Amino acid sequence: MLRHPRPTVRWLVYLAVRLVYRLRLSGQANIPAHGAALVVCNHVSFMDALVVGGASRRPLRFLMDKPIYDSPWLNWLFRLVGAIPVESERRDPGNIRRALEEVSRALAAGEVVMLFPEGRLTPDGEIHRFRRGLELILARDPVPVVPAGLAGLWGSWTSHCHGPALSGRPRRFRARVALHFGEALIPREASRQRLEVRVRSLKAEADRWVEAEGMQALERR
Repeated sequence: MLRHPRPTVRWLVYLAVRLVYRLRLSGQANIPAHGAALVVCNHVSFMDALVVGGASRRPLRFLMDKPIYDSPWLNWLFRLVGAIPVESERRDPGNIRRALEEVSRALAAGEVVMLFPEGRLTPDGEIHRFRRGLELILARDPVPVVPAGLAGLWGSWTSHCHGPALSGRPRRFRARVALHFGEALIPREASRQRLEVRVRSLKAEADRWVEAEGMQALERR
């Protein structure tokens, strides 16, 4: 068995994502080559973590909803890649504190942690207000933060575009998906408001590429 499976899993996920989507990436070099960092991205679909994680130049730990983490089919994979489950305080008092402690341990070990500051899938395809969990993490562990913008997954069966995510059948194959990583912000500049602005800008760039590629495809027909 591999002693350090996460880089191998990341590579396999990347190949799978490339097979399923026509993927355009930019700014991967903005993820620090060494040391702790956070990656924050808009949340469009249940595929987002796989797309961002596969595209990252380093393996990512990522926060995710505990009901999905506990999936009998995929829990083994989530545990293998070091996903960090998060449950609402109402359902599991103390869970958020434990999740933040696990994030802190990962950052202290020099790992990269990814989170979706909106805290849920977008219900309408737009970016919604970032929640304060991001600031709680940075107050405890001031590390560089890499913003990212993701486009092209709204409308897939793993998004809420056509009703609850995963409730229908796959509608598209080889969809155009763009993921743009921006320059890292140093901790004292990484307020949630500033990061939200940067993620919105990066998503707009990614949207323009997806739309332009779609128009070119129509013109070639």
